[in-house]
Amino acid sequence: MLSEEPRRRRWWVHPIVSQRLQKGHFHTLYFDLRQNSEKFQGYCRMSVSAFDILLASLRSGLVFQDTNMRRSIIPEERLLLTLRFLATENSFASLHYEYLLGISTISGIVCHTCQLIWQRLRDAVMPQPKAEDWLRIADGFYKSSQFPNCIGALDGKHIRVKKPPHSGSQYFNFKQYFSIVLLALVDSNYRFIIVGIGAYGSTADARIFCSSRMGERLRANQPALPEPRRLPGSSASAAPFVIVADEGFALSPHVLRAFPRRDLDDRKRIFNYRLSRARRYVECAFGILSNKWRVFMSSLQMSPQNATLVIQACVILHNFTRIHDVPSEPEVAPFPTTTSVGLDQASSNCGPPAVVKLQLP
Repeated sequence: MLSEEPRRRRWWVHPIVSQRLQKGHFHTLYFDLRQNSEKFQGYCRMSVSAFDILLASLRSGLVFQDTNMRRSIIPEERLLLTLRFLATENSFASLHYEYLLGISTISGIVCHTCQLIWQRLRDAVMPQPKAEDWLRIADGFYKSSQFPNCIGALDGKHIRVKKPPHSGSQYFNFKQYFSIVLLALVDSNYRFIIVGIGAYGSTADARIFCSSRMGERLRANQPALPEPRRLPGSSASAAPFVIVADEGFALSPHVLRAFPRRDLDDRKRIFNYRLSRARRYVECAFGILSNKWRVFMSSLQMSPQNATLVIQACVILHNFTRIHDVPSEPEVAPFPTTTSVGLDQASSNCGPPAVVKLQLP
């Protein structure tokens, strides 16, 4: 048989891509965006100051060596490209025409930067909680939702992905699309405390939680939970610290769920109302995550391994921006106590809006 000649490349660098330094988005927009904080915030979903802090933390891992053949892509461009991908529904092909970089080059930059964000910032913005941290989280839940001894709200979110080859129905969930699961524990400031990422979409949240490190450590009491303490205004024995979850999770000494909605008396209705007030924080955190990092608005066109890197980076960036970019908020009055909540109001899922006290000059 005659051997085929190897395919010869038409160009070393495509003529359009060769104009990157003159016409690429980074070189035409970046310095102008930095002069307008509002436009910069809209472009990459964080302030200029937060971007500089993030860049300083990642710079050493984003520096590559120049060669005789070509110059390396600078850290600022790598980070801005990654944030733009996470902040929009743009594909790698779309970014190819904006930044004038190869599609495979963009894919490599995004995956490497996402992995670096997870490795460099995880301990800083999502550290392993200690006993004093759990107490602070519990005080935050009691102040904001009047639910005592709560150390987090737990739930899972399905992240839509492209069907992996030869995967059968492993990633096909009950919502009739392919996904991987983000299981998260959230505090009253909408920050992620502990996350589990990458489970098959066909697996139930309760099963994911039981088999996760989070669930195993909780059953072994390894997260250094505080000692049980009495509920406010109660003379009964001390109650353990708990996680609030929906009906999809099993009841356990450290996981609370609502009473079934059949034959509820007044006390059970009020309990369900209070638990729903605490549990809504994880739902709101997922909403904030998806609204800021709009890569989740469409299916992730990548392998599950790379999709896991993207989810990890977005979780870290969510906490990072909650720390560095959230403006000071006005004082919020606590929610009504159980004695002031009507039964009709208590039986609903959402209570009255919080009352905001504004300090007038």
